[in-house]
Amino acid sequence: MCGRYATTRSSGELSALFESSDDTDGRVLPDHNVAPTDPVPLVRVTPEGHRSLCVGRWGLLPHWSRSAAGAARMINARAETVATSRAYAGAFARRRCLVPADGWYEWVRQPDGGRQAYYMTPNDGSVLALAGIWSIWESGADTRLTFSVLTTAALGELAEVHDRMPVLLPPERWSAWLASTDEPDRLLAPPTADQLAGLEIRPVGPAVGDVRNDGPQLIARVPVAPTVAPQELTLF
Repeated sequence: MCGRYATTRSSGELSALFESSDDTDGRVLPDHNVAPTDPVPLVRVTPEGHRSLCVGRWGLLPHWSRSAAGAARMINARAETVATSRAYAGAFARRRCLVPADGWYEWVRQPDGGRQAYYMTPNDGSVLALAGIWSIWESGADTRLTFSVLTTAALGELAEVHDRMPVLLPPERWSAWLASTDEPDRLLAPPTADQLAGLEIRPVGPAVGDVRNDGPQLIARVPVAPTVAPQELTLF
């Protein structure tokens, strides 16, 4: 399982975009190569009922987890089973969040055995809100806010890259996702055709495959052969 996305906006910009308080304590830094267990911004609703921009680690740890060792295996939750899974159902019912992103990466297996990286991002440069769920994990003095990104069947041209994609939430669905008690099918409705048409599938260089690399050069377009073959390695 591979896992990479980009989130480069400042906490001030994100708190304005999501109409939230900024509770990040200056811990939000630009990251073009987010990997599992990295600390990144997310938006959740506080017990008082207002939106809060905070920092969580990617890879949900249910409160009953005995250790933090399994976090990297919990970066994604399948939309088809999130409401019934022992690991995710409680968070889905009561602790949903928005995960701001500039875009996400996928890798496609090439006929020569190599892999071509692609970056999925809005054509207009707007922020993406990935549907997420969060949990607080505690072990002694170690307390962590952790989260997973929900995934669903890929649609449109995205299915040519891989059969899974993150659940994307347009602004008009943010409030319902954060606070609604709607049925799962309504909360997990697929993106519209217009939303899909607004995404660019951009070939990028191999440097993103190394978690030590960062910077805007990772999302720069590179020339590739026009054929995109389905593959089995995926972020979501």
